[in-house]
Amino acid sequence: MADGQTQLLDVISTEMKRLKDKLAEIKTQIDQTQLVVDREQQRNADIATELRTIQDNIETVPRQDIRTKYDEAIDARFRLTTMRGQLEKFQSQRDALESEQKILAQVLNMTQSSGIQISSGEEQAPVRMQPASINIVRIVQAQEEEKNRLARLMHDGPAQSLTNFILQTEICQRLFDRDPARAAEELGNLKSTASVTFQKVRDFIFDLRPMMLDDLGVVPTVRRYVDSFKDKNDIEAKLDFMGEERRLESHREVMVFRGIQELMGHARDYGSASEIFIRLDISNDLVKVDVEDNGRGFDAQAAFTGDETHIEPRAQSIITLREKFELVGGLLSVTSGETDGTRVHMELPTSDEAM
Repeated sequence: MADGQTQLLDVISTEMKRLKDKLAEIKTQIDQTQLVVDREQQRNADIATELRTIQDNIETVPRQDIRTKYDEAIDARFRLTTMRGQLEKFQSQRDALESEQKILAQVLNMTQSSGIQISSGEEQAPVRMQPASINIVRIVQAQEEEKNRLARLMHDGPAQSLTNFILQTEICQRLFDRDPARAAEELGNLKSTASVTFQKVRDFIFDLRPMMLDDLGVVPTVRRYVDSFKDKNDIEAKLDFMGEERRLESHREVMVFRGIQELMGHARDYGSASEIFIRLDISNDLVKVDVEDNGRGFDAQAAFTGDETHIEPRAQSIITLREKFELVGGLLSVTSGETDGTRVHMELPTSDEAM
């Protein structure tokens, strides 16, 4: 690849990462602000109800109470208007960033597919990207997508829950003097939310890096993951294990577990599968894994023989997974069709001596 093109790809990749990080930050701000707007809308509605009650009993309500309630209504209306304006500002920024992100993605695809070369001042013949260069770019993109996925999981799970904790705490603080009974109720809700969030954090840590993979090995970890996946996603998932339940080198256990984890996620997210069958065989010098689902498949032959820069994300991820297995002497094959589901077969030597 020409130096100029390498520099261009680096600049585009860096800018796309910056945009992803900024988008994740803006989306967090939008969600937090939306919660405040919803809370202020409810506050305005409650005050409006109280004002109607005061109007119905205007003769008996003390003048100071009336003044206090109207001051509260004005303050609530001001806060709601302000937060709505802030929300619209964040949404506008998000739309602009998403538009910029799409343009950069188009430029990146055009650069990769056409082999555009940026001249450094000397006349040179056009140079097209070599397949190895395309693979490197794709692997980098896959890594960034994984980081983005983890950021979304953190945002939608623990980060969002922590934001709710703060809001519920503020509500409790305001209610302690005015309505102790309701404050106690809010504290109960906060405790329940904390318990749910704690379980979500545990699930998140397990998906990110299950500690039992280091302590017990790949077979118990896969069993636990399949059971957890089945419960959380309402998908019939079954594991069939054959051979000796033994330990492998750490990096090989990680590869087997990550491969199964990734393919089950594909079946759920892309295939909308209702059944997933996993077969894990460690009966000889090869670890053999089959992951089969009954969901929507794809044209595997076209995906693996066509232009790799324009294939769908699911096939792109499987290609990257195949390359990882090949680096350590393994292999990966795919059988899939639009209406036939998908079956992925993986093999990995149990040790360097078995290669």
